[in-house]
Amino acid sequence: MVKKGLFFKMLATYTIIISMSLIIIASFLSYWFQSYFFDQKKEQFLDKSYMIQGIAMKYMERDGDATSQQVNDIITIISKYIKSDIWLTDSMGYVYAVSNKDHKEFIGKQVFGEELDQLRQGHTFEITGPYAGIFDKTVRVYGTPIINDAGSFKGSIILYNSIDEISSPLKRVYEIIWISAIFAIIFSCIVIYYFSQKIIIKPLAEINSVARKISNGDVNKRVYLKSDDEIGELAQTFNFMADSVEKNEKNRREFISNVSHEIRSPITSIKGFIGGILDGVIPEEKEKYYLSIAYEEIQRLTRLVNDLLDMSAIEAGEFSLKIIKVDINEIIRLTVIKNETKIKEKRACVDVCFEEDNLFVAGDQDRLVQVITNLLDNSIKYVNEGGKIKISSKTKGRKAFISVFNDGPQIAEEDLLHIWDRFYKADKARTVKDSTGLGLAIVRNIITQLQEDIWVENKDKGVYFTFTLMKVE
Repeated sequence: MVKKGLFFKMLATYTIIISMSLIIIASFLSYWFQSYFFDQKKEQFLDKSYMIQGIAMKYMERDGDATSQQVNDIITIISKYIKSDIWLTDSMGYVYAVSNKDHKEFIGKQVFGEELDQLRQGHTFEITGPYAGIFDKTVRVYGTPIINDAGSFKGSIILYNSIDEISSPLKRVYEIIWISAIFAIIFSCIVIYYFSQKIIIKPLAEINSVARKISNGDVNKRVYLKSDDEIGELAQTFNFMADSVEKNEKNRREFISNVSHEIRSPITSIKGFIGGILDGVIPEEKEKYYLSIAYEEIQRLTRLVNDLLDMSAIEAGEFSLKIIKVDINEIIRLTVIKNETKIKEKRACVDVCFEEDNLFVAGDQDRLVQVITNLLDNSIKYVNEGGKIKISSKTKGRKAFISVFNDGPQIAEEDLLHIWDRFYKADKARTVKDSTGLGLAIVRNIITQLQEDIWVENKDKGVYFTFTLMKVE
C-alpha cells in the first residue's frame, strides 16, 4: 500500500504540475509568436511605407505623374516582400488600390468607420478581429495616414494580415512543444520512479516492514539506512522509538516476572503454613508461631499490593497531590518515632539534625510522609547492625534540602542510575525480604510530580538520599 499509494500520488502530482506548466508555456509562446509576427510585419511596413506614401501622393495629386498601374505594382512588390496585403484608401476611406487580386472587389468601397477620424487627426490604428464587418475571419489590421507637405490628410495605407496565415507555423510550434512535453513527462516519470524507489519508496517500505515485525513482538529489529536527509532522520527516530519499545517491553517482562515472584513467595509460605496446620503436620504448640509468620507474609503481600496500586496510579496520571504548607521537620520527627521499633531491632542510632525547629515547605503532607517513611525504611533495612542513620534538613535560598543517610554498604557506581527502577536489585547482598522493590520508585515519582529533584550518592562511607522542596514562609 505504501509503495503504490505514494508513487502514484507523486506521479499524479508531478504530471499535473508539468501539464499545467506546459499549458502556460504554450499559451505564452503562442501569444509571443503571434505578437512577434505582427510586430515584424509592422516594422517592415513602416520601413517601406515612405515608398508607398510617395507613389500614393504622386497618384493622388492633380499634377502627379504616377498611374494606377504603377501604384498597384509598387504595393504588390512591397506586399510580397513583407508577406502582407496592402490597401490604399483616399481621404474619404474609399479603397482605390489593393496588392492582392482577390481583394479587387473592395476597390471603390468605403471600409472605414470611426477609424477614419483617427487617421484624419494623424493617428495610426491597430485592430484585431473581424475588421469593419468585411471579413468574418479574424484579421490583424494596421492603418497609417498619408499626409502631404501642407499637412493635409490625403488618404491612408492599410496593412492587412489574416491570423490564419501564421496558424500553420504556430501549429508546428505547438506540435514540437507538446511532443517534447510528452517525452519530457515520460522521461521524468522514469526518473521519478527510479529515484523515488531508491530514495523514498524502498526506505519507507523497509521502515514499514520493520514496524510490522516490531508490532508482532519482534522488538529487536532495527532499520539500517545510511542517509543524511529527512528519510535518514526518520529511520534514526524510528530506531530510537524501537529502542524505547524494546526497553519498555523488557521492563514489562521484568516487572511481570518480579511481581509474580514477589507475590508467589508469600502466597507459597502462607499456603504451606496454613496447610500444615489444617493437615495436623505442625504441632499444636507451634501453630501460633507459624500463624504469626503467615500473618507477616500477608502484611508483606499487602504492602506489595498497596505499592503496586500507588505506582499504577502515578504512572496513569491519577495520582493527585494536594499542595499545602507543611512542616517537613515535624514529618521527620513523627516518622522516626513511628519506626522506633524497627530502629531498635537493628540497634541503629538515628541522628536528626535541623537548622531550624520548623521548616515549612510546599507539598502534599500524606505523600511527603510516604517519602520520608520509604527513605527511612530503606536506611533501616540496609544500615549496618548497630550503625548510624542521619536525617537532616537545611535551606539554601528558596530551596529546602532533606537528606537521609545510612552507613550501610555503598552502591556500585553503575547501579546508581538504576536504583530508582522498579524491583531493581543492584546487589543481592543488599536484598531484604521485607522490601517490595517499589519504595524508591514511588519516592522518585512523588518528588518528580512535585517538580523537585532527588538524587543518591555514596559519601562518608555510606549512602546519602537527598531531595529538594520549595520553602515557603
